Amino acid sequence: MVDMRKCAIIGCGNVGATAAFALIGSGLFSEMVLIDINKERARGEAEDLGHGVPFHAPLEIYAGEYRDLADAGLIIIAAGAAQREGETRLDLVRKNTSIFRTVIGDILPYNREAILLVVTNPVDILTEVTLRLSGFPAHRVIGSGTVLDTARLKFLLGKRLGVDARQVHAFIIGEHGDTELPVYSSANISGIDLAHFCGDGCSECGQTELEELFYEVRDAAYHIIRAKGATYYAIAEAVRRIVTAIVRDEAAILPLSVATNGAYGYRDLCLSLPSVVGAGGVKRVLEIPLSDEERARLELSATRMREVLNDLNPALR
Repeated sequence: MVDMRKCAIIGCGNVGATAAFALIGSGLFSEMVLIDINKERARGEAEDLGHGVPFHAPLEIYAGEYRDLADAGLIIIAAGAAQREGETRLDLVRKNTSIFRTVIGDILPYNREAILLVVTNPVDILTEVTLRLSGFPAHRVIGSGTVLDTARLKFLLGKRLGVDARQVHAFIIGEHGDTELPVYSSANISGIDLAHFCGDGCSECGQTELEELFYEVRDAAYHIIRAKGATYYAIAEAVRRIVTAIVRDEAAILPLSVATNGAYGYRDLCLSLPSVVGAGGVKRVLEIPLSDEERARLELSATRMREVLNDLNPALR
């Protein structure tokens, strides 16, 4: 039987270590184990993070081995090669699929009951890879999806419109990557339709302006990587948000990378779609209304994911 007060993070690079830092302050866990192929790195991160525990709720944090996963209720997978300047997320797919084959193979002898949360890019492909290699039920294999992209959209829309970003309700869906799409047709500001909120003739949210804002969201990671080498603070906060929803059984709606299982007519691939998440993982995948243009863009995203999976197919057998 697994313990939802115990989590593990596999991969102690920038994203994994920063996610651990965010989760220490959440008060959700009493035990956290860090695993990395570089054992010295895991030990150093555990020690450094542990020194901050006295400022928060009690927590045992340590560098461990795969056998320490035996009773972990949540396993966060952040292992893999990082995206470099000039690389797309899909450029990483072959090397990170190879890494995941090893990681999943090392998890299975010790734990088949946990929720697996994939953070490594390309996250939609690697969520599907994890689902196929692990044999876990689909509701317990989740990717961080477009939770961060959606937060970026809300942040930029709120800034442009002069409102609190938390009052902006809109989704980025599809691939967490170059074929993702914004769902503006149902976007609203605290329940007020976006078009109505802006009003006729608004120079801030015409079709051209909204598309340019979306490009800023879509390409944000490339700009940050060019400026500082990696992105990790905001994705760590996205991980904390997802994990909070699971542990506290919030039934929150988040755009996670999930098995489509018939949503929008798709099967046998994972896409980032609004999903109800709580204790036990994904409870329901939502088919939110889409305009004809949005539906076509989602189809493009799904087609691209299928192409990549078909190319990977020998590696998934």
